[in-house]
Amino acid sequence: MADAAVLTEQRDEVLLVTLNRPEQRNAVDRAVAEGIAGALDRLDAEPSLRLGVLTGAGKGFCAGMDLKAFVAGERPSVESRGFAGIVQRASEKPLIAAVEGFAVAGGFEIALACDLIVAARGARFGIPEVTRGLVAAGGALLRLPQRIPYHLAMELALTGALVDAERLHGVGLVSRLVEPGAAVEEALSLASAIAANGPLAVAASKRILVEAPAWPADATWERQAAIAGPVRASEDAREGSLAFAEKRAPRWQGR
Repeated sequence: MADAAVLTEQRDEVLLVTLNRPEQRNAVDRAVAEGIAGALDRLDAEPSLRLGVLTGAGKGFCAGMDLKAFVAGERPSVESRGFAGIVQRASEKPLIAAVEGFAVAGGFEIALACDLIVAARGARFGIPEVTRGLVAAGGALLRLPQRIPYHLAMELALTGALVDAERLHGVGLVSRLVEPGAAVEEALSLASAIAANGPLAVAASKRILVEAPAWPADATWERQAAIAGPVRASEDAREGSLAFAEKRAPRWQGR
């Protein structure tokens, strides 16, 4: 429904998920957390969906936790997925954040839980929790040092300062930088490029990238082979090779 806290819309093979509390800067309350979790459940469960795009309605992506709802006793978390229904466990399928305006505090942590970030020029990012005597415990302190230079991550964490999308694009956190108003369109274009590839290969590639940092050094190749091997033996791998030889688009079956 149009007044739901989170909206979903299928665009071909892509699920567009929109945080829909623009008057509250898309702040996360229990309804938003449950809405995001439900959308991710749907994304992973429906074979017709290949990946998702997550964005916010109105002028920005998300301003973080709804403090009024929190004070009133709400806990905007979902069991097994964590804060906002995403930060501890996102979707198994690729997920792209499309950011306009701002993604701060828990909103930045939602974006960091996604696999790729597309952002509009001038969009602001940050974890200002320390300025309120709080800790950014929704994943930012765990993920940022792995994705941007250590000292920049430390600066953001200790000062609470906001930085713009241009700076984060320069250090590689923002994948694509676009003009204001074009983030969703660009994210959907990026999603289409990913959806054109073999679904088994995409899933395996994401899984390896996500899991490999925790693998023991002496087991990395063995564990990669356990994931990549079945893909190499799949019907899709044969189809991809035939399509290349025959100079045509592949017809993926997902098996």
